[in-house]
Formats: sequence, structure tokens, C-alpha cells
Amino acid sequence: MKISLQKMTCIVCPRGCQLEVDAEAGVVTGNSCPRGAAHGLAEAVNPVRTITTTVCVVDQNDSQIAVAPVRTSRPIPKKLMFDAMREINALRVHLPIRRGDVLISNILESDADVVATQDLK
Repeated sequence: MKISLQKMTCIVCPRGCQLEVDAEAGVVTGNSCPRGAAHGLAEAVNPVRTITTTVCVVDQNDSQIAVAPVRTSRPIPKKLMFDAMREINALRVHLPIRRGDVLISNILESDADVVATQDLK
């Protein structure tokens, strides 16, 4: 018999409930609200994260002149985080950049775009 019990702290609200999740049975205990149960099960089955980072802004000579803040448009699977960061770190962009500009479309076929979060001129 395989035991799939995972323990985690819920981060949905400041309460920080101590969850026990049986992913195979789809059972969550220790939560104080239904959102905690949904979070615990999702985290055990398919953890996802939103990436927030910066990209290199370069001039015409490819010399770095600034960094631009970016984020993914939606959470991506946690297992893709390191590969996504490699792609983002390799990116070089030119001014001007507008908040909401898609800098990488559908990164790693995750249905998430990497978008600028600030205007830079």
C-alpha cells in the first residue's frame, strides 16, 4: 500500500493552516476554509507558480543599459520554472517598452506569456 500523504502550510490567507493532503484519495485535512482545501489539492497534484523577474534592456550595440520588470501572464507548472528562467535570462530587449508588451509568447508551450510590467522609454 502506497501512502501519498503530504504536509504543507496553506498560503491562501494569513491563517497558515497546516494541511495534510492525500492526493490519491483527493482528501485534504487541517484546512479552515474550502479555499485551503482547493489550494492543498492543487499544490499536491500540479503545483504552479507565477514568475516575476527582470530582463536585460540593451542599446543598438547590445550593451546593457537597464533592466525591465516582467512576469508571466499566468502561473506555469513548477517543473518548468528553471527552463523558463533560462529563456527569460537569455532575452535582450530594446526600448521603448510598454507595460503589457508580450516579450515572449507562450513560453515553453505553457499558454503563459512573459509580459512587461512597467513602461520604459
